This record gives sequence, C-alpha cells and structure tokens, in this order.
Amino acid sequence: MISKVKEQTRENIAHIVVAVVTATALGAFCWAAQYPLIVPLFLLFLAIHLILCRKADYRLFLHLGLLLALAVFTAHSIFHYTQIPVRYIPVAGVAILAMLLFNDLQLSFMMALASSLLVSLIVDGDFGMMITFFTGSLAGAYMVKDARVRGQVMGAGVFIGVVHVICLVLLKPDYHLFLTRDFAVHYLYPLAFNGFICAFLVIATLKIFEYLFGVLTNYSLLELADFNQPLLKRLILEAPGTYHHSLVVSNLAEAAADAIGANALLTRVGAYYHDIGKLTKAEYFTENQMLGYNKHDDIEPSISRLVIFNHVKEGVELARRHRINPAIADFIPQHHGTGLIYYFYQKALEDAKEDETVDEADFRYPGPKPQTRETAITLLADSVEGATRSLDEPNPTNIEETVKKVINNKFIDGQLDECNLTLQEINKISSTFTRILSAMYHARIKYPEKKNGPAKAKGDAKDAPDGRKPSEEDPD
Repeated sequence: MISKVKEQTRENIAHIVVAVVTATALGAFCWAAQYPLIVPLFLLFLAIHLILCRKADYRLFLHLGLLLALAVFTAHSIFHYTQIPVRYIPVAGVAILAMLLFNDLQLSFMMALASSLLVSLIVDGDFGMMITFFTGSLAGAYMVKDARVRGQVMGAGVFIGVVHVICLVLLKPDYHLFLTRDFAVHYLYPLAFNGFICAFLVIATLKIFEYLFGVLTNYSLLELADFNQPLLKRLILEAPGTYHHSLVVSNLAEAAADAIGANALLTRVGAYYHDIGKLTKAEYFTENQMLGYNKHDDIEPSISRLVIFNHVKEGVELARRHRINPAIADFIPQHHGTGLIYYFYQKALEDAKEDETVDEADFRYPGPKPQTRETAITLLADSVEGATRSLDEPNPTNIEETVKKVINNKFIDGQLDECNLTLQEINKISSTFTRILSAMYHARIKYPEKKNGPAKAKGDAKDAPDGRKPSEEDPD
C-alpha cells in the first residue's frame, strides 16, 4: 500500500514538472505574441487540478492542449486577419468535442471554461462575451452527453444558439439595440448561428480526432456493433453457437453495466467481440458442436488446455489484424482473467498417474485480470451464461443460486481484484443477471396434441391462457 502511494506521488510530481515546463514555454509564446501572461498561469492551475483529480496523463494533456490550441489559432486568425465578427468563433465546439471524445462532465466543464476565457482574452472581449461563450459551451456539452445519433449534435447546435441569444438579451436588455442593423450584424446573428457552426465542425472533424486520440465515441461503437463488420459476420457463419452465446452475454452485460452506471454501450460491443478467437477452431467449443460429439474426448487434457488457451491468443491477433480499438480488444484476454479451466484441470487430475503431479497454474488463463468495470462485468456474464445453460432445471430459484455461486467463486478467486467494482455494484450485477436469465428461461405452456380429425376447441379463445385457441402452435 505504501509503495503504491509513493509511486502515485512520484507520478504526480512528474506530471507537475511537465505542466510547469509547458506553462513556461507557453508564457514565452504569449510574451512574444503580446498576449496576457495570465494565460499560462491559468492553464497551469487547470493542469494541476487535473493531476490532483488523478485524471491526468501525458496523452490527456496533449489531447486537451491540441483542442485549446486549435481554438486559440482560430480566434487569432479571425481577429487579426479577417473582418468576420468574433462572435462567430465556434468556441462551444471544444466542449462538445471533449464530451464526445472523453465522456467526462468534469473535463468538458474545464474545457468550456478554458476555451471561453482564452478566446475572450485573445479577441479583447469583455466579461459578457466570456460568460456567453462559457454558458453556450456548457449547454452544448450537456446536450451531447451519451449521444448515440448525430441528430443530437445538431440539436445541441440549435440549443447553443438559443442560449447565446438569451445571454445576449440578459446582458443587453435594451430592446432598441436589437432593432439596429449594426447590433444585429455584430452580436445577434453571430451568436444565433454560432451553434450551427459548432455542430457542423464537430460532425466534420469528430472522426479525425477519434483517430488522432485513439479513443472510441458512441458513434464508433455503434459502427463496430454492426453485424456486417467482417469479424462478426464470420462469427455468424462459421461459429453460430459462439455468436448466439455472445449475444446472450452482451444482453446480460449491457443490462448490468446500465444498472451500476458503467458504459453500457462499450460493454455490449466488447461482449460481441470477446470470443472471436474461437473462429480458428470453432468445433472444439461445446456451443458449436453438433450431434453430441465432443472432440476433446479424443485428446489429452493438456492438449485441450492448449486449444482453449489458444482462443484468447487468436482473438487478440484477429483484433490486431482488423485494427480493432484497444478498448474493445481488451475484452478478449480480460474476460477470462487468470481463471482456472476447471473441467480439464479435474480431468487431468483423474488421468494423472500416482507419481505424476498436475500444476494448477498450467490450467489458468494468462490474464490479465479485468482492469475496468466493463471487462469485469463481461467476465461475470460469460461465466454465468455458461453455468445456467448447463442447468437441468433452469427455474428462478436454481438460476439465482447458480448466479450467486459463480460470482462468489470469481470474487474469492481474486478475478475482481484489479477493477473498481464495489460490493454494492456486484450485488446489483447479480440481481440483474438473475432477473434477465429467469425471463429467458421462462416456463412455456404445453398444448394438447392434435388427435385424428380437426380439433374442436371446447371453449372460446379467451379460455386459453394467452388468449389464443388451444389448437394454435406456440411460437416459442
């Protein structure tokens, strides 16, 4: 524990040193460009705030710095080299991009404040301009939180324009000003249309920033969830059992992630791809085996172990070859963690000779253990789905007992040690799994078999439990 604290302290000091050096260089630039020297001091304290909140790393500083640099460059160019009114500057686009790229309200708030203040200082704006840009930026960021369709970005643009005009009215309540042409050209029109410009620029550049920053937005996740993606299409055609298993796991994992406030969409898409490594030898996994024949019956447990291990290695390689984002690729090794392949371990113990020892470590996955809540949920969903599918009587009571047993075993085995799931969240996950699996394995009504001749119902359709005639076939 003490070593972790020391390591965190050293890392914070290193980040602060980098922030100070960067602020010094920025101060030299501001001196040469005759910008207020308070700019680097302001950004230095923002960086220290990020460090103290433990949200900072070198890449994040670089990414946020690039967004602010683009805002400063745009403001400088418009102010010094064009006749365009400065209130057309798309300041809110910085906060919207921060929200879409990082999905973090605190980061978006800081970027809204920083971009609004910097632009106002560069264009010699007053406090009214700064607070107008800041309020509009916050409005845009809040509107696109958890956005899954691009129409929400356009809606945010409209809302930004409305908020800008409201701020203008509150700052200058003299309605006679709004009737003058000069005021409309330099204040009203730019602020009203500013939101549309921001929305257009965000939609046009979002994919570029995703690529540069190596992050996944909800839009990219939805693209990866398309079953016309090459790997998912292969899964449907070459390993239909694994495909169905992945669908069930994704439904369980998404619901559980939503219940505890984790990234539900990321969890669902990660669950789609977690077993793509089974494409290499699909017939060696029970969900793809036909006619009850199991190929592992003909080989040694040590060989079976290698085949099972190999699906993780092959999955990672397929993800790399198809350039799957690391956030999704991490689900492949982490959904097993360092868990034990219990079946083949027991089989190896049974087949071992008296003088032969079987090392349990040889039958454990290489890991790593789940590092995030999303991968941990997928690990639990994967284990629970397999366990409940093997139940002889999948009634709600048996399902609940099985779910609790599986999750408890994973917890005791230490598979959840490196993610930040709390006991309360684990309990919510367990309840969610039980509810969904109980609904999936619901009891079905058995209808009487049709005898010779046309069956005649002894009552109306309403006499049947579901309102249909007794002769109708149950679609389930």
